[in-house]
Formats: sequence, structure tokens, C-alpha cells
Amino acid sequence: MTSKSYRPVVVMGVSGSGKSTIGAALATKIGATFIEGDDVHTADNKAKMAAGFPLDDTDRGPWLEELGEGMRAEIAAGRGVVVACSALKRAYRDVLMAAAPGVVFVHLAGPLELIAARQRGREHEYMPLSLLESQFATLEQPGDDERHLDVDVSHTPDEIVRFIIARLPAPEMTPR
Repeated sequence: MTSKSYRPVVVMGVSGSGKSTIGAALATKIGATFIEGDDVHTADNKAKMAAGFPLDDTDRGPWLEELGEGMRAEIAAGRGVVVACSALKRAYRDVLMAAAPGVVFVHLAGPLELIAARQRGREHEYMPLSLLESQFATLEQPGDDERHLDVDVSHTPDEIVRFIIARLPAPEMTPR
């Protein structure tokens, strides 16, 4: 499969929901470029989170713009793109939608207890478990007017990727 048959995808959700794992696996399966949102955060943002402080909209603005630019560049080059990004608020998703019209948000969702258990079993460069509740509090569920898939994270990564691929909408046709 090649990414030309898929819309741009943002794999979103709270920390520990599996964005990086699912995003990388999905990109590989559909032949798209994978952009890891964690790699795009500034050193200041990483330090703030590592100290146990959640990012605010001012912190996230430049990060989202840079992710959008990365998406735009991949699309302009004729490549598909999958981005792992929390995209917790509608306003954040609006920035990404402006950069990549037609984007599909894949919302990895699960209960706090399951995701907290997963976070306890991993080490992350800067995201402490103490910030998980603030991420759940910040999360604005994707609305009916946003192109999205809700995905239950209790399944295996392979099952989740197959589920996503089976449900990704076809790309919009552009008139010639």
C-alpha cells in the first residue's frame, strides 16, 4: 500500500495512549512519513513538562505551527504523512486542519486507569505520570464536524492499526 491512497493522519490522545507506537506502525503500513510530535517540542517545553507543569496554549502554539509546517511539506512533496500529536483541544486540531485540509484525527481513547498503568510501565523523556490527569481534563473530544476515528486502546497495536486502515476515508478527489 502507498500513502497516496490515504489522507493525512494525526494520531491523537493523552500521554500514554500509544500515539507514537500506533503512529509509527500506521505510517509504515501505508507507506507514509511519520512525524513524532515529541521530537518537535522545544527544550523549554520539555523542561517544563519534566518539572511537572502542563503546557499552556502559548507553549503549544509554536509547536503546533511547526507540526503543521512538517505536514504541509510532506503533502507538497507528494508524500503521505502520519503525525503523533496529543491535539487535545479543538483549537489545536484547527491549526493542524488549516495546515493539512482533509486530515483525519485518529483519537486513541481509553480509561484513565488503563493509560496510567501503561505509563507506569514505561520511561518517557519528559512526560511524568503526574501530568496525565491534566491531559484528561484538557481533552476536548473530537466533534461531529471533525473527520475522526475513535479507537479503543485496549486492543493490541496490530489490531488497532488494522482497525484504522480499514476505516480511513478515501482521499478527496481534486478536479483537473
